[in-house]
Order: sequence, then structure tokens, then C-alpha cells
Amino acid sequence: MSNVYGYVRVSSQDQNEDRQLRAMRDWGVPRERIFVDKQSGKDFDRPKYRRLLRRLRRGDVLYVLSIDRLGRNYEEIQNQWRVLTREIGADICVLDMPLLDTRRGKDLMGTFIADLVLQILSFVAQTEREHIKTRQAQGIAAAHARGVRFGRPALPLPADFDRLAALYGEGRLPAREAARRCGMSTSTFYRKYKKYRREEACIKSKNSLAKKRRIKYTV
Repeated sequence: MSNVYGYVRVSSQDQNEDRQLRAMRDWGVPRERIFVDKQSGKDFDRPKYRRLLRRLRRGDVLYVLSIDRLGRNYEEIQNQWRVLTREIGADICVLDMPLLDTRRGKDLMGTFIADLVLQILSFVAQTEREHIKTRQAQGIAAAHARGVRFGRPALPLPADFDRLAALYGEGRLPAREAARRCGMSTSTFYRKYKKYRREEACIKSKNSLAKKRRIKYTV
């Protein structure tokens, strides 16, 4: 007896899979047979998908909401389709594209149409992914040009950082202890200390240059 399964993928832990789960339930897929991966298709290392492949048998039916749930690019989508339909012998139903339902049109013409639609849609999925990445890169570059900074703002240094940095620089205070007193990790303390020394050297250099100029103009 054949079984029905569903596969759901969202590209990060922050995205919500409710829309895909609701579509699976509407088509009668039992919750215990819906496999959900919450990670990007970037490396295709998806544990629930691999578990699904081990469960599928010839004659089973797999539902996916859209073709791009199967892979990250044209080649990968084509490869997974081949694994599912030819090596395993399962049927696939792509819910947002009724033509991609291998249960229909088992004759030569039906297979030809499904393969043609698959190639077009998988190409479109890859092209759209590349366009999204390009738009993201352009948006980030434009934001940087406007002075926008991404990530969490840096925490202010403790009031006595100068004194602790000086003690560390003189070898009178271990880095671990200096970091503990600053309320930060040792690696963070090292990074802040190096930046502090660079800024200090820069200030000294500017002061020295200004002093030389004053002496020159005085003479």
C-alpha cells in the first residue's frame, strides 16, 4: 500500500513554515509524514530530507509546495527529481504547479510535458535565486555607501579600560584577569587592546606632527 508524504523547507530558523504545513494538511498529508527542514538550501545538508528519502518507497506520493523546495539550483532540482521518480520510483506532486504531478499522464506525451515544465521551472528558480543574491549585494553596498553599519552596535569600553590596558601592556596584569575586570572574553580584550593601541599611536603621531608645525612656524 502506498503512503503520502510531504516535504517542507524554510530557509532559516526565523521563517515560518505554517503556509506550507497548511497546504500539506489541505491535501490530506498526515502530520507524522511531513518532514520539515529549517535551514538554507545553500549546502543541501538537510537531515529531515535525507530521512524522508530513506522512508519513501515505490508508489508513494510526495507533496511539495513549490519546485524550489527540492534544491538550490537548476542542476540540483533536476537531480533530486531523478532520484525521487526514477531511483526510488515515487510520485511527486508540486502543489503550486499542477502540471508537475507524475501521477498524471504516464504516457510518453505526459512524461514529455512534465519534464519540459520541470526544466523551465527549475531554471526559473535558479535565476530568481541569483537575482535575489545580486539585489541583496547591491542593497548592502548602497547601505554601506550611505554609512549604514550592520550588526549589533559595539558595547562601550569600561571606564577604567585605559588603566587596565596600560597595566597589561606593561606586563603587570595577565590578559585573562584584565578581560575579567573589563567584563569581556580574552579574545575580545585582545581585539579591543590592539585597536586601543592603534588609536593611541595615531593620536601621538598627530600630536607630534602638530608640535613640529608649531615649532617651525615659531622659528
